[in-house]
This record gives sequence, C-alpha cells and structure tokens, in this order.
Amino acid sequence: MADADASEAKHYAADVPMRSEPFFLKGSNNLDWGMKNRLAAIFNPSSGRTVMLAFDHGYFLGPTSGLERVDLNIVPLIRYADTLMLTRGILRTSIPPTYSRGIVLRASGGPSILKELSNEEIAVSIDEAIRLNVAAMAVQVFIGGEYETRSVHNMTRLVDMGNRHGIATLAVTAVGKDMVRDAKYMRLATRMCAELGATYVKTYYVEQGFETVTAACPVPIVIAGGKKLPESEALQLAHNAIQQGAAGVDMGRNIFQSEAPVAMIQAVRSVVHENLSPNEAYDLYLELKEGGEDSFDS
Repeated sequence: MADADASEAKHYAADVPMRSEPFFLKGSNNLDWGMKNRLAAIFNPSSGRTVMLAFDHGYFLGPTSGLERVDLNIVPLIRYADTLMLTRGILRTSIPPTYSRGIVLRASGGPSILKELSNEEIAVSIDEAIRLNVAAMAVQVFIGGEYETRSVHNMTRLVDMGNRHGIATLAVTAVGKDMVRDAKYMRLATRMCAELGATYVKTYYVEQGFETVTAACPVPIVIAGGKKLPESEALQLAHNAIQQGAAGVDMGRNIFQSEAPVAMIQAVRSVVHENLSPNEAYDLYLELKEGGEDSFDS
C-alpha cells in the first residue's frame, strides 16, 4: 500500500476550462479513443496526411517486379513511410518488429490474377489482426463488379469487427477493366464505402472532377499510385490529388519500381507533408538520387 498523502490538494485551476479539441482527421471526431490512436499512427497529426507504402501486390500477382525480395527491396524504405500496407505473411517474415508506425493489413483475398478478381472473401480473422497489432484492415470493394455484393458484405463485416476492437477499416475501391474511371464512378464507389462504415477509402485519382469525389466523401480519401509512371508524372499526380482534397497517397510501384526508390519516397513525402510543387519535388528527387538519397530526419 502506498504511503498516504496527507497534504490537501489546492491547484484546481477552476477558472481554466478543460480543453476539448476536435480530432484532426475528417469524419473521425466521434470515433473511440483507440480507433483515433490507431489512425494517428497512419496519418501524420501535423499535416493530417499520410504516405502509405503499398506492397501487398503479391497476394494476387505473386513476386511482381520490385517485390522479388521484400527484405532487400522494401525494408530499406519503411523508415520513410507513415504506414505500411501489406499481407500478414510478409509482415511476419520480412518486416522488423521494431517498426513502430501503423500497419494496414490486407484482409481480403482469394482469386489470383488468373481468375475473376472480384470473387474475394475475408481472408484474416479479427483475432489475427489484434495479434498482429494492426492499425487498419484493408478490403477490396468491387463496385460494379461481378461479385459486387459479396465484396461490399466483406467490407461491412470487417467494419463491424474492427469497430468492436478499435481497428480501422480501409475500403479499397477496385476498378475493373470494363469500368470507366471517371468522377461519377469514383463518387459512387467512395460514397458507398463511407456510407456503409469504412473508416477511410482508397481510390484512383481522375483528371476531371476529383475535387467533387473528395468533397462528397465524408471520410478521408487516399489515392492509389496505380501503374508505374515516370517520376515527374507520379509527383504531379500526388500533388494534384493532395491539392484537390486527398488526405494522402498509397504508392507502391511508383516507389519500389523507381530508379531510386529511397529518393522517390522522400520526394513523395515532400509533396504530401510539405506542399512542395511537383517541380520542386522532382528537383529534390534528382538531388537525392545523385547525392546519397537521404535527407529524412526520422
């Protein structure tokens, strides 16, 4: 038993109202403390944005270019990312447990690139997500796809499980080859995911009307990097999305397939967190590429 403290408390600051500040992230103010804490491990509280490093491609593509050896190609990049998006197999086998930022766990799967990709099911239990101490679970949602309803139900089941345990759900809006990638489709897909409970949404940037997509979605949107682009174009893409309301980028191939991945992820960070212009960020990329590739203070 601790020694009793007989001194009388005096300093109540009765004239100072208790501060009650809103949470920094769009649509998240009414979430529980644990969920907010996990989201703060994904999104930088200072900028309100995130640079997600995505390398979960192997769950349906196998060892694609740049992901042949995650331990050699990806692990050197993780210190520059705000959060990692990956599968549980790669997390256990290849990522140092000393990594202290948010983990976004790929939680859906099933078909390979050889089959109909929308025919997914939940592939991870909530117990596994808790065991791995993840900040969010990611699920593909195929609006307009052959198995649209199944994928939506996958998401809502994850939302229910995640809410029960304070783990966020990232809805990834997959766009099939026969679908038009325009603002009308993106507004539909992202709004459906948000309305049905997703904590935040990943979608594609579109040239026309992307600001209407972010405005109509009541939760944060991060954009997918998509196919490999020249570095200057990928930085322009990130800049346009951020300036039009995106809360971050989830880039994979445009980083790990770059000629200088360490330089590229730092250039992307400068766009997302420091509002550098695409030209300034590209100059930074070239400078880091030629001069040692590290200007990051972790």
